[in-house]
Amino acid sequence: MVVAIAIGAGWLLLRPSPHARHRHIAAVSPSPAPIQATPSPQEATPTPAAAPSASPSPHVTAPSALPSVAPAPSGTKLALIVDDCGQWLDTERGFIALDIPLTMSVLPDVAYTGQIAREASAAGKGVMLHLPMETLSGMNPGPGKVTTEMTDAQIVAQVQDDLAQVPLARGVNNHEGSKASADPRVMRDVVGVLAQRGGLFFIDSKTNAASVGEQTAAAMNVPTAARDVFLDNRAEVAYTRGQLLEAAEIARRNGSAIAIGHPRPSTLEAVRETIPQLQAAGIEFVLVQDLVSPAR
Repeated sequence: MVVAIAIGAGWLLLRPSPHARHRHIAAVSPSPAPIQATPSPQEATPTPAAAPSASPSPHVTAPSALPSVAPAPSGTKLALIVDDCGQWLDTERGFIALDIPLTMSVLPDVAYTGQIAREASAAGKGVMLHLPMETLSGMNPGPGKVTTEMTDAQIVAQVQDDLAQVPLARGVNNHEGSKASADPRVMRDVVGVLAQRGGLFFIDSKTNAASVGEQTAAAMNVPTAARDVFLDNRAEVAYTRGQLLEAAEIARRNGSAIAIGHPRPSTLEAVRETIPQLQAAGIEFVLVQDLVSPAR
């Protein structure tokens, strides 16, 4: 009896506590703390609310199971933008490794801002600044944000500082920004920085149908275009695949389309498996800079 009690006590002393195991896991996790975002009904797309797994889902639908795509006329172009970059290296590197042109839109002041921009540029991908802007919901879009309460001088200084974080950027699109992008004064200040620098374009993410970003850029002679489709408002492979096919159909009808996704494993998987089908249908993947006005 005494021996049994002693053995039991020794086992309890040697067994690690659940808290100790939790601390160990947290210490070796490679994922940075992501920008948190709880989307409101006004926001058209959320920032990923938690660091996604670095590995895509093991289940991949066979290409033969994908819905058919109508043949596209010669010259039909589709540009893919991956927003919120600079937070999850493994998944973002998966996008960079894809054998198609695409554009990585990088947030300022996050863990891998400079690193992912450099890697994307070295691989021949497009690089943009993903400019955080004020939301209608009051959700914080993250460091480097532009708000409607800022003075003109403050907005200009903030945009300049954010561009300095991503010096390889060829253009800018808004991160969130359902409130700020609908404010004509704010957008004149933002686009004014791009006009002054020259050679930079603006993509309106259209997180608010009332956004004036594209029209402001056009009026100030800054090359511009707007998002046509969000790929992953739901982090599901089948859903994202369907959104890709919708973007392809818009491109087939209009000659080109712009689709925005995020560095989620489900999005990476859906894009990877749908590329051959879209290419077979005559869709040409291009950098988003190839679709801005006046080229678009």
